[in-house]
Amino acid sequence: MKFPNVPSTSVKLMLFPFSLEGAARIWLEKEPPRSILTWDDLVSKFINKFFPPSKTTNLRNEITRFQQRFDETFYEAWDRFNDLLRACPHHGFSELHQLDTFYNALNSNDQDSLNSAAGGNFLDKMPRDCLRIIESKSKVRNSRNKPIVAKVSTSNSTPGISPDVAELKDMVKALLLDKKNQSQAPATVKAVEESCVTCGGAHSYQNCPATDGNVYRDNIQEYVSQAAVANFNQGITSYRHPVANQIRPPDFPPVQQNHGNNQNRYN
Repeated sequence: MKFPNVPSTSVKLMLFPFSLEGAARIWLEKEPPRSILTWDDLVSKFINKFFPPSKTTNLRNEITRFQQRFDETFYEAWDRFNDLLRACPHHGFSELHQLDTFYNALNSNDQDSLNSAAGGNFLDKMPRDCLRIIESKSKVRNSRNKPIVAKVSTSNSTPGISPDVAELKDMVKALLLDKKNQSQAPATVKAVEESCVTCGGAHSYQNCPATDGNVYRDNIQEYVSQAAVANFNQGITSYRHPVANQIRPPDFPPVQQNHGNNQNRYN
């Protein structure tokens, strides 16, 4: 849009509010009346609000430190470099400085391609010609000169593998092999050793010489059986069975009788 006797900055100042939304539009509406009279006033206030010095410094550093990635094509690198420039419109870098930064960030294949298209040193051309060559090359997306990635052998002797990676690979192999052996190895069952409860010998209590064969076992069974009968009879007739004093396991003391209230009990 052009108007007679109206500067282009005044036209931009008039149209600028229509390009805003969200937080930027709210910010502009909150500005005091007549606080923005020129395009320079608007630029200064806008940058101070949304591009503080710390953010500007970080964005400028990203531009100056730009490098083409290992698996990035020429077109992808050029597109990403322009994104950085657009993210910081007040970067202050000249066109020649931008071209120099981008050219030196490319890999050797893409640099040779630009030099060949320029018929010599690419940076010796005028900035306008350099941009034309770059735009022409970036449009040819099919001719992507990606760096050749060599296949890395799994052998430990391959020089392309660093010692740390080789060591880590050996550790993983050892862990997998150990886990496989553990899953395949049969579980071992420890034999149960016999131990006599009477004398502590390495035999069962049925074969213990101190109990004379199965006498100890039979006495215990007979004692339990007759004691149960005596307890049943006690609740019915209050009769005390003589089993308490007659049948006892070895080394058990005699049971004392308590005749209080005409009631028999076992201790």
